[in-house]
Amino acid sequence: MSVISSDRVRAVVGLGVSGVSCARFLASQNIDFYVIDSREQPPGLEEIKKICPQNKIFLGDLDVLLTLPVTELYVSPGIPLSLPVLSQLSAKGVLMRGDVDLFCDYANAPIVAITGSNAKSTVTTLVTDMLVVSGYKAVAGGNLGAAALDLLSDSVDYYVLELSSFQLETISSLKAAVATVLNVSEDHMDRYDSLYDYQRVKQRIYKHCRAAVCNKQDILTVPLLPERTPVSTFTTGIPDLKEFGLLSDGDDQWLCRGVERLINSSSIKLKGKHNYSNILAALSILEMLNVPFKLEAITQYLSEFEGLPHRCQTIRKIKGVTYVNDSKGTNVGATIAALEGLGAKEPNIHLILGGDGKGADFSPLISPVNQFVKHAYLFGADADSLEFVLGAGVSCHRHEDLASIVNAVHSFAQVGDIVLFSPACASFDMYEGYVHRGEHFMHLVRAL
Repeated sequence: MSVISSDRVRAVVGLGVSGVSCARFLASQNIDFYVIDSREQPPGLEEIKKICPQNKIFLGDLDVLLTLPVTELYVSPGIPLSLPVLSQLSAKGVLMRGDVDLFCDYANAPIVAITGSNAKSTVTTLVTDMLVVSGYKAVAGGNLGAAALDLLSDSVDYYVLELSSFQLETISSLKAAVATVLNVSEDHMDRYDSLYDYQRVKQRIYKHCRAAVCNKQDILTVPLLPERTPVSTFTTGIPDLKEFGLLSDGDDQWLCRGVERLINSSSIKLKGKHNYSNILAALSILEMLNVPFKLEAITQYLSEFEGLPHRCQTIRKIKGVTYVNDSKGTNVGATIAALEGLGAKEPNIHLILGGDGKGADFSPLISPVNQFVKHAYLFGADADSLEFVLGAGVSCHRHEDLASIVNAVHSFAQVGDIVLFSPACASFDMYEGYVHRGEHFMHLVRAL
């Protein structure tokens, strides 16, 4: 294990899950630190008071950092490094780190690092579970479930980390055994200046990795790495010799490595090309880890895995109409993937959209909406923008809230239709988060 130098003066900036875990870990190592939060009553404060002296806790203003002799900050992912106080300190040589960077100092097992605008939670879960059914001790965390530092253990064979772009901003020492960017589409444009700026942060996951996996159908995921670094690709098209992809055989589809047929899609509980893409990405990651495939165990697992809550989750079928909760579809790319994965030859989807678009461009929705959607139902802060972009191609119905939409779509939908709640927006204009929003949608549908 690494030993943190004692000549540094550290501060945890921002509490919440990652900040509290960082403070907890530093305290367990008998390392002194400050805690600073712009809020007067941040989450986790009571625990912090038990492990950090009162005279080292500063609340209500981050500018107090300018008065402290700090040399190293552990910054919460929710706090932009572009804040003036952090920019000033960085210019003076103060290190900007995060809890994942600290985790990397101590992790003794290989790290699988997974990011992407969409599907990273599902792929993180798939990789972890596939490793487990193959006989390895694998644990998942980071942006999904437990904070990275809470995973540290001498008995772990593999750490599988989901990493957001916010977390990647403060990572310098990841050195993943396998790193992947699954896809890149506009997200968090209220934090990044451009898609290029966002992509550049996503690509930080590849820095010093020992192997990489990327999406052949998304050029923005392709890493710039030394030639000696092995790179594997996946695609939902026909794979080249060493790629993972899909092959059709009559009515059957096979998940393949080159011409080698691995898993028939009929044996997979998850449906849709977007889900097959996620499984192919996970298989590609396992190969780059040099983990022998236990295809029988993995196929059995995939025959039972229903997917994660709020991610194209089928709720129920009512009079031949299927209701799908994709509340985790918080950006345009996620909604496009859901439409392409569930859409039929004739438009059969009633699409529910709306919320806070985070400054995103909605125009990429036009083509898949026109192809797959019968009617669009709009609500929330960016309903006007969505109607402006989509209204010329599909009938749009404006509503004040989700309850009104569910009642309306229940009247319009016909046998064979799909009601897809994939908002393409964040939820914070009306809900506590995507989970709260998804649970409300499921409650409304189950009450029909």
